[in-house]
Amino acid sequence: MSIGKSAAWMTGVAALAMATSPTVANAQDRADQKPFFDLYKELVETNTVVDVGSCTQASAQIAARLKAAGYSDADITLFSTPDHPRDGGVVAILKGSDTTVKPMLLLGHLDVVAAKREDWTRDPFKLIEEKGYYYARGTVDDKAMAAVWADTMIRLKQAKTPPKRTIKMALTCGEETTFAFNGAEWLAQNKPDLIAAEFALNEGGGGRMDENGKQEVLAIQVGEKAAQNYTFLATNPGGHSSQPVPDNAIYELVDAVKGVQTYEFPVKFTKTTRAFFTATAKAQPGVVGDAITKLLADPTDAGADAIVSRDKAMHSTLRTTCVATLLNAGHAENALPQRATANINCRIFPGESVDGTLTKLKELAGPKVTVTANQPVRPTAVPTDLDPKIVGPMTKVAAKHFPGVPVLPLMSTGATDGIFLQAIGIPVYGAPGMFIDKDMSGVHGLNERISVKSLYDGRDYLYDLVTTFAG
Repeated sequence: MSIGKSAAWMTGVAALAMATSPTVANAQDRADQKPFFDLYKELVETNTVVDVGSCTQASAQIAARLKAAGYSDADITLFSTPDHPRDGGVVAILKGSDTTVKPMLLLGHLDVVAAKREDWTRDPFKLIEEKGYYYARGTVDDKAMAAVWADTMIRLKQAKTPPKRTIKMALTCGEETTFAFNGAEWLAQNKPDLIAAEFALNEGGGGRMDENGKQEVLAIQVGEKAAQNYTFLATNPGGHSSQPVPDNAIYELVDAVKGVQTYEFPVKFTKTTRAFFTATAKAQPGVVGDAITKLLADPTDAGADAIVSRDKAMHSTLRTTCVATLLNAGHAENALPQRATANINCRIFPGESVDGTLTKLKELAGPKVTVTANQPVRPTAVPTDLDPKIVGPMTKVAAKHFPGVPVLPLMSTGATDGIFLQAIGIPVYGAPGMFIDKDMSGVHGLNERISVKSLYDGRDYLYDLVTTFAG
């Protein structure tokens, strides 16, 4: 998911806000906005929940629009596998005029989190405009960006003048569900040449508005954690509950989970998180700002860590985190448990490995509990360079579209499909541009929404950004 996975910037930086929103045309006032809306609406209203809807259908619809704009069959690759016929994706290529310049890649995902009609105020798969907002599942995550990327490819093709740099677009399925077929991973493993690029622009960045719709801050995602699940397993022969014994699978599991609860992984910094915390310290003079400054100078300063880590987003940005998310134990109410399991969800700091985290979890769990890494095992997160050739244009174009709004680099505490591209040497950056409400606009929750103005502002920004990079 996009902005929600980069929640670290959403707290602790409000003092950086310094501008009101610029005045722009209303939605669909311009002739070029209506075709975009039609594409966006069709995409949002195509159900792409894993095992329910079809990313393959959504990909075919986008491919049809690309062909109508002038792309040939050779420019478009629709892909899926026999085992996952509804989880397909699409890759499109707009060839540049200068073969000496390496391509860029626009990455987005088509799948969305499940949404039950009985829980929502409105039909989650019907785009509804109400009081200045578009409501529906995927209006933000990630169909806003996916629609903008497809629209950008169409507009550039229709311009007739090819860009200097080749532009590739990959819209895939499976980002929202760990166990699902993942199109970005499949492309990285099976078609790396098809998506080869100097860098990729992806979800993960974004903007935050206050309660009055004022644009407070923009964030560029530069790096992310790796998500990995582990299973804790305690077993026992069991017996009759009328004759309990000290050895109990539930008690052993609880002790192991408590070990995880009380352990703090060490504080670490990447270039990105160091830049983020440096900016945050300047914006927050006082106890928190002083503590951040001390922690930047000495990551082992426990007192400073305790103060900074009161903010859950900052706490997670500083380190690997592991937390119990699922429990299952016992087989009968009148029997001693023979089996007890817990799922431990970890978000692993860039540069740290799944195996290294497994070793620490085994130590915390103790000898009576078995610890295993669940499939799929994601690649090790690679720290992304705070490359001025990428961050510079993003910041410059933002100053044009959102004057006075501060721009911060961040590392996502969540995970995106970018990790699969990083594994094959493509640095991935979460592009800013789409502003959402302070409450996360229902992303992954009920009544997901995006401000109509924010959608069209973001479209203009991202198009300008792509053309800037593409020359």
